[in-house]
Amino acid sequence: MPLTPEIKTKIENLIASDEVVLFMKGSRSFPQCGFSARVVGILNTLVPKYTTVNVLSDPDIRDGIKLYSDWPTIPQLYVKGELVGGADIVGSMHESGELQSKLGVAVKETAPPKVTVTAKAAEQLNAALGDGSPGDVIHLSIDGAFEHALDLGPREASGIIVESGGVTLQLDRPSAQRAEGVVIDFVESAEGAGFKIENPSRPAGVKQIAPKELKALLDGGLKELFDVRTPKERETASIAGARLLDDDALAHLEGLPKDTPIAFHCHHGGRSQNAALHFLEKGFTKVYNLAGGIDAWSQQVDPAVKRY
Repeated sequence: MPLTPEIKTKIENLIASDEVVLFMKGSRSFPQCGFSARVVGILNTLVPKYTTVNVLSDPDIRDGIKLYSDWPTIPQLYVKGELVGGADIVGSMHESGELQSKLGVAVKETAPPKVTVTAKAAEQLNAALGDGSPGDVIHLSIDGAFEHALDLGPREASGIIVESGGVTLQLDRPSAQRAEGVVIDFVESAEGAGFKIENPSRPAGVKQIAPKELKALLDGGLKELFDVRTPKERETASIAGARLLDDDALAHLEGLPKDTPIAFHCHHGGRSQNAALHFLEKGFTKVYNLAGGIDAWSQQVDPAVKRY
């Protein structure tokens, strides 16, 4: 599809509507892909107000913004009319402090967290360092879902340095903010050997539940079941008691106590997993996702629900 003058003007008006504009899948309150959620999570920590454009609601904008910016993927962040980039670039700039400077936000000093490396882990990490290049350190990264990774690489000026057990660890700023109290161990078992990382800051995870388990919860009084599919899909098939996750439902969720049990479903379980992770990051502690979605519900609980 060519970039018509009308679509070009519409995009330019959107970019000019605010100093910070994010073209994304979904909205600030409900990102609908992991990459969009990542950028929203970063921006939420830096600026109180910014504009989001849901490309899923307008195919002309979804295709047109890629042509306009000559950038093939979504999300795309614009600051003061200038394209910053997508999720990876935004994340890298956030770690280095460059994004804060572009947004006019002061870079907050991040204190080195307390991290413990056990003797067994230190032995393995030092052996890895011996196979690396001179000056290499161990990189510890912790993403927004509290997934941990250990890698070998050069020391970077923007990194937060921690010493433990004779090992030098480097963390980026977001990881350092999630790493207080982390313990890195090396364990051996019948299943094999590997590093074990315990993090007391890790939030409760999304619990995957089978259709019959969800049915039992609903029969037991679970009231907050949300359908993250489109209205058209709901017309085809729906689970009794499920509520469409629209703006009213989002406002309702925002007002619930964070220990309220909440559950999500979609067609096969992927979109609802993203929604569940989003609300887990919002502070909810009892979050469920229907494994297999409404399709599995139809097969295992209620065959009267149409499959599609």
